[in-house]
Amino acid sequence: MHKDLIFELISVLVGVVALLILVVHLVKKQKLLKILKKPGIYTPIILILVVFVTGLLSNKTYAPNFAMPAFMMSHAPGGMPASIPVPKIFDFFMHENKFEKVADIGADPNQVPNEAQKPDADGIVRISLHAQEVISEIGPGIYFNYWTYNKQVPGPMLRIKEGDTVELTLTNDKSSLHNHNIDLHAVTGQGGGASLTNVMPGESKTFLFKALNPGLYVYHCAMPNVSTHNSHGQYGLIMVDPKDSTTQLSKVDKEFYVTQGELYTEGQLGKKGLVPFDSDALLEGVPNYVVFNGKVESMPRMHAKVGDKIRMYVGNGGVNLISSFHVIGEIFDKVYPEAAIGSNSSVFENVQTTAVLPGGASIVEFTVDVPGKYLLVDHALARMNKGAWAVLEVTGEENPTIFKQVGITKPVHKMME
Repeated sequence: MHKDLIFELISVLVGVVALLILVVHLVKKQKLLKILKKPGIYTPIILILVVFVTGLLSNKTYAPNFAMPAFMMSHAPGGMPASIPVPKIFDFFMHENKFEKVADIGADPNQVPNEAQKPDADGIVRISLHAQEVISEIGPGIYFNYWTYNKQVPGPMLRIKEGDTVELTLTNDKSSLHNHNIDLHAVTGQGGGASLTNVMPGESKTFLFKALNPGLYVYHCAMPNVSTHNSHGQYGLIMVDPKDSTTQLSKVDKEFYVTQGELYTEGQLGKKGLVPFDSDALLEGVPNYVVFNGKVESMPRMHAKVGDKIRMYVGNGGVNLISSFHVIGEIFDKVYPEAAIGSNSSVFENVQTTAVLPGGASIVEFTVDVPGKYLLVDHALARMNKGAWAVLEVTGEENPTIFKQVGITKPVHKMME
């Protein structure tokens, strides 16, 4: 994991040492000393220094939060800027032992609560989440410093009911280097709860809210800089089931939890080792990786049988790209656009691709009629090269009335032999 960082460190140290040796050799030369004794030589030296300093100042860049409202400026314990978790190699090695190494950062898409969480005896639904900064693989041999809820990306899918009174407790792991909080789009109130849950490392805070509106909502960290925290993986979905039985979702055979996200890393696509966060790429909106559930998928984790009715809860943790969500080889029987549910909400039928906005969600349903491996993609298809795909594997009997190969035409040169 550290090989590339060590090579970069060696390169810097060797370069500095070589420069020092060169300076020492030049100073030892008598001709150089004679030149330095001439009064006129200092004028161009001073001008060069002035140009160098003014050039640096004119090209100064700022942390991603510099243009944000004053109350949203970056702040973190110990003075470390929240814009970059390990801005220098030395910083990473100083804090490396604090970070837990997670074998698989990707949230299991099968982990969908089958019903709303029940309230306790006093009528309050209690939810606890744990913010933690960890290290895990984006892909084989490519490591990243993820910021998470419950050591997974996305965070766990939460499920409550319209009208519930909810008490949510957020704990920030003592190993974290930054403050964290939580903004739930299902919450009515300042910051969606973020203003009440600013937790330092080792601290916990609790707040109470009432679920007023049904639907599927994103939750995410909203600590300054918000886009930085989100693009490290701090997001998830919360489902608020409608209390009106006539607008509740119908029963299905399989439910899956899928959330798209972007990872902004230094170096080229596929660079091995620990890849630091790239704030310039974040501001430009050009991620190295666009992934479903936190990482590049290595094997199918969603499985179904022919005839199963499927529902997918689809989110977009952002922070820059609109997802054009599509399942290759399927047509959505129903789409709840922007995950809106309720008596006056629209339901679309026979949809090929649906938009999932950054910080938004959608619910799609379809029935699988034919066995095979079905690719979930963002149909901005170049993003597949960056990891924006997952597989739904369907087993069962073939259905030749719907899908079959009719025949094979041999190449002309083969027919002439």
